[in-house]
Amino acid sequence: EVQLVESGGGLVQPGGSLRLSCAASGFTFSKYAMSWVRQAPGKGLEWVSDINSGGGSTSYADSVKGRFAISRNNANNTLYLQMNSLKPEDTAVYYCAKQSSRPTGQGTQVTVSS
Repeated sequence: EVQLVESGGGLVQPGGSLRLSCAASGFTFSKYAMSWVRQAPGKGLEWVSDINSGGGSTSYADSVKGRFAISRNNANNTLYLQMNSLKPEDTAVYYCAKQSSRPTGQGTQVTVSS
């Protein structure tokens, strides 16, 4: 059974940083490109970032480019999202997912507020 467990969210002031983690199990993590997506209150899912299976190629939504960094550790089946210079509009539930798949985990809440 595929399991993706997100963690690391919280309440942070504008300009602050957070590092999200996603623990993967139930599939061969190192063979799949992965994504981070988010859902703000009252809105649909928004793609945030992708990383290829080896970790050498990444892409970002314009809204987070230059502030967020996606990475992965295939040895411990974990996906990361380093988020810097956070803005109130980054407030959302963040999910990890296999690329082009809908998220299946519970997500982790990120709230950016003073």
